[in-house]
Amino acid sequence: MNESATITAVLMFTLLAEHALAQNDQVTGVDFAVSKENVPQKELIYSPYVGQSYPDRVFWGDSHLHTSYSWDAGLVGNTLGPDEAYRFAKGQRVIASSGQPVKLVRPLDWLVVADHAESLGVAVLIERSDPAILQSDIGRQTHDLYKKGDIYGAFQTWGFNVIIGGNDPLKDPMFTRRVWEEIIDYAEAHNQPGAFTAFIGYEWSSSPAGNNLHRVVVMRDDADEARQVLPFGATDSSDPEDLWRWMAGYEQKTGGRVLAIAHNGNISNGVMFATETLSGRRINRDYAERRSTWEPLYEVTQMKGDGEAHPILSPNDEFADYENWDRGNWNGELKKPEMLPHEYARSALKIGLQQEERLGVNPFKFGLIGATDSHTSLATTREENNFGKVSIMEPGPDRFAAPIVPDPEGVGTATYEFETIASGLQGIWARENTRESLWDAMMRKETYATTGTRITVRVFAGWDYDQADVLRPDFANTGYLGGVPMGGDLTAAPDGKATRLMIRALRDPDGANLDRVQIIKGWLDSSGELQEKIYDVACSDDRAIGANNRCERSVGSTVDVAAASYTNSIGDALLMAYWEDPDFDRNERAFYYVRVLEIPTPRWTTYDAAFYGVDLPEGVPAEQQDRAYTSPIWYTP
Repeated sequence: MNESATITAVLMFTLLAEHALAQNDQVTGVDFAVSKENVPQKELIYSPYVGQSYPDRVFWGDSHLHTSYSWDAGLVGNTLGPDEAYRFAKGQRVIASSGQPVKLVRPLDWLVVADHAESLGVAVLIERSDPAILQSDIGRQTHDLYKKGDIYGAFQTWGFNVIIGGNDPLKDPMFTRRVWEEIIDYAEAHNQPGAFTAFIGYEWSSSPAGNNLHRVVVMRDDADEARQVLPFGATDSSDPEDLWRWMAGYEQKTGGRVLAIAHNGNISNGVMFATETLSGRRINRDYAERRSTWEPLYEVTQMKGDGEAHPILSPNDEFADYENWDRGNWNGELKKPEMLPHEYARSALKIGLQQEERLGVNPFKFGLIGATDSHTSLATTREENNFGKVSIMEPGPDRFAAPIVPDPEGVGTATYEFETIASGLQGIWARENTRESLWDAMMRKETYATTGTRITVRVFAGWDYDQADVLRPDFANTGYLGGVPMGGDLTAAPDGKATRLMIRALRDPDGANLDRVQIIKGWLDSSGELQEKIYDVACSDDRAIGANNRCERSVGSTVDVAAASYTNSIGDALLMAYWEDPDFDRNERAFYYVRVLEIPTPRWTTYDAAFYGVDLPEGVPAEQQDRAYTSPIWYTP
């Protein structure tokens, strides 16, 4: 069935294809169908697009970038502030902290400067020798070490005494206010509605017992609202429920809107998607409602590892073993197998179905996004332009060996710079490049993740699509009218109907061809057990789909490791698919998301080895396959 139900096409070239595909979109059909309202009431209207209101573009950005205003960036060599971060994101050439010129191949459309709320601006105040930093012994000691050039000593001193010890001389709201106002001013100065969006936001950096529970907080609003509050940090509380209370208070006080994005589940040692609260209570309906309200998105891929799937959790998924970080947490506590299901997105989405059956609300009903978590002020995500996670690890011949995650007890938790990945990016389907339009799209989950390249992907689910609909020039309008886009919900299947999906995926015009398109399905079966299955629905190079729902053979590889190069002589530029769920049960809760794989390309370490003439680090593959993950579509009986 899959083979006959799959349509695969190749466009003449990607730029032409991207222009055509950019006229497609997502949300809910009723909301974004072509409407006759507000259309001039003339007897004959020539233009068919006058009444269109659905999102029609992908806007690319990074929701998680740190500048010198973050303590763990500014105190380890980052000298670039928000101004440089925004200018770089806009496509301008800047000089990195290491003195190297750097530029994006294409500008971003939007950015969230998400500096840590904790010790906000400490390095900037040290650089200015501000009295706020000099009035305490810890501040003065850190200042003196930094000014003498002992950057690592300053970082250790501040980190041990303030971040770990909790003795923060900058906790005075007066000091926080000054720095927060500067951050807001930079965002306002660089925000250009219609051309570039600079969101106001920050990171809440909770790590109880070394388990990473960080969230990025993103405001929909302008300076007038943001100035009414101060960022809520982990020094105020390490419990996400307290963060949600602060968010509710922000909205009540300002009339604005705010959301939070959880990240780094793979360093949480099973706490990120636990079914108990941080205080040890079993999660209840109230918890589920609040979490699903305030945290609509999950950062599934970033420099500290990919968090979509794990081979132990998904042994039948040959692509699950992609850049996993699964050794331990920040404190050097070794990972245990029972922690893994509560760290990875796919297993968390399945657990959410189980919790919804019990509570009536799904606490883990999140869309998927990618971000960098770069601490260099530089949102680089491409393998051949990877400026690393922190400034002391910017490009150079000796940047493979430095540790990222420590191993203080020698138990095997150490993770190194060469194991970081170039991820990631977030694509948002919206109609306008404004704070309001992009934020609303994030809230409705019409957004997706890539591991760094700009794959364009769109998926719709409904009950009545047919194969010909995938080929229609008004593909998006057809999708909205007949179903829901990524992030949407289907309910109460009609008798005799099964979920039908329509998918289009287009390669990055400056990147690699596509290998395949897959549908990942997770469901709660009639006996209460959680299940998952992967269906290849489009294979490049005219490969057939076998009885095991997989492309009949590997796409192959053109990677030349020594030269750090590849060619697009394999794979396809565009893949399209129509698919009807052959295992659908109208009584079972389920979700579907799309994974798109590129052909193999050199990993960033391979580019580095070729450029600097050094050996590849042991234990790291020379090539990799970039990918995209869409937000799921859920089915509820």
